[in-house]
Amino acid sequence: MEQDPRQNGPALVFVYNADGGVFNALTDAAHKIFSPRTYQCNLCALTHSALGMRGEWRRFLDELDVPPEFLHADELKARHGVADVPLPAIFRRDRRGLELLAGAEAINACGTMDELKRLVLKLQSAL
Repeated sequence: MEQDPRQNGPALVFVYNADGGVFNALTDAAHKIFSPRTYQCNLCALTHSALGMRGEWRRFLDELDVPPEFLHADELKARHGVADVPLPAIFRRDRRGLELLAGAEAINACGTMDELKRLVLKLQSAL
């Protein structure tokens, strides 16, 4: 099996403003269906439907020059000890650790997936 050449450098780490786990996933899916305007994670709202990741977003991620990683709020704290950053957020991960690239304000300002894509491409170009 050939290794993805993108794995040797930095990664973009997308962190959702939600905790992981089956119960939380089911609760989030229901929230998206019944009360989408009050859903607390704009990153998830733009990139996922109630059934999972949107195909358009998946194709976009496949074309990035850096590999994406995805974490939930509880996973960010458990793996990296980060708990004081407003979420959602996008970090750069490399051998030195995590660096915040875009916080909740920037992500929440994106009203469409196209706006989020432009933000991610801008972040990628700064790596």
